[in-house]
Amino acid sequence: MLAPHEPRAPATSPSPTVQDGAKTAVLLASTPLPEATPTVRGFDWNAALASSEGVSLHGLLGSFLTTGFQATNLGMAIKEIERMRAWRLSDVPVAPDEDDDLIDPAVRATIKCKIFLAYTSNLISSGLRETLRFIVEHKLVDVVVTTAGGVEEDLIKCLAPTRLGDFSLPGIELRKRGINRIGNLLVPNDNYCKFEDWVTPILHAMAAEQNTEGRRWTPSRLIERLGKEINNPDSIYYWAAKNQIPVFCPALTDGSLGDMLYFFSYKHPDFVVDMVADIRRLNDEAVHAKATGMIILGGGLVKHHTCNANLMRNGADFAVFVNTGQEFDGSDSGARPDEAVSWGKVKMDAHPVKVYGDATMVFPLLVAETFAKEVAAERGREGGGGGKVEEESAALKRQRVVL
Repeated sequence: MLAPHEPRAPATSPSPTVQDGAKTAVLLASTPLPEATPTVRGFDWNAALASSEGVSLHGLLGSFLTTGFQATNLGMAIKEIERMRAWRLSDVPVAPDEDDDLIDPAVRATIKCKIFLAYTSNLISSGLRETLRFIVEHKLVDVVVTTAGGVEEDLIKCLAPTRLGDFSLPGIELRKRGINRIGNLLVPNDNYCKFEDWVTPILHAMAAEQNTEGRRWTPSRLIERLGKEINNPDSIYYWAAKNQIPVFCPALTDGSLGDMLYFFSYKHPDFVVDMVADIRRLNDEAVHAKATGMIILGGGLVKHHTCNANLMRNGADFAVFVNTGQEFDGSDSGARPDEAVSWGKVKMDAHPVKVYGDATMVFPLLVAETFAKEVAAERGREGGGGGKVEEESAALKRQRVVL
């Protein structure tokens, strides 16, 4: 027979000291935040649906600033573009060494911030091309920087379409069919053949002008010539040439145009495209500007080339970067704006913004809430409307996108 168990002592509760320590760790007292600290608040769908206006793109984007995460960064980017568009030389005091013709307040009020727009070639391959064309068509930027693909893909689309495919289409099968894949976009080899047939006679004419007229070709002048020759309002470079907006492409040979120049050089070994003259022209665009703003979509060459030009003036006054790059590998593509500040590419007192995201989604939203509103307001004034640019005109309300 088993001996009866001794009665157990009741479990002891944690000592007050242990409890108090746990509570202190979990419920650490807060220090008050400044009263001006924004409250996180997203879009009020119920209020929008109950209003006469309904759910509008303008209302939705307006809520991004206090939504958090990348929505807030997008809201900040909208404000940064608004600031660079609104800047006037009259906003700053007259410098002691100011030119005599820039002292008059009325004249100073006409001097705007010079805006550099940079983008990678894949964005021209995509439907973002139409958004970029809109900006150049309406002279909303002053300087463009892109890659070889960023030039040729626009011109090729005037000759033959790019088609929509899928990211998972097998490369082996596409290669057998002579179809090139850019993400989920498809470009048949025939498109490049048509482009070569179109470009080659122009190169012959340019070579002749170099030899007979002493014409000095640079990448920007070559792009301007192609924009005039394409004579198609669907093209970004048609409008760039028409509006005298210079387009810089320091890696013009890194694409189909480079292939054509390679083959062309065997027949015309004396044909010259002067890159050095263009770096001077680009840097001078920044150096002689009273204020500069950068809108850079993507990374790599276009990001660095634009930032480096602004280094020549000790940094841009405004900057918006949109890309998916990360900074952990030390690449310039993924670097945050603060790294550009350390190099003198963005001014120390600037408020640059980076939006982490696919530019095909982010940039149309940026344009809708900034550049497009300005164009719509101008159209309202042309039609007899009034009011300030920042006020929504009747034309803008008619054009508003309803989700």
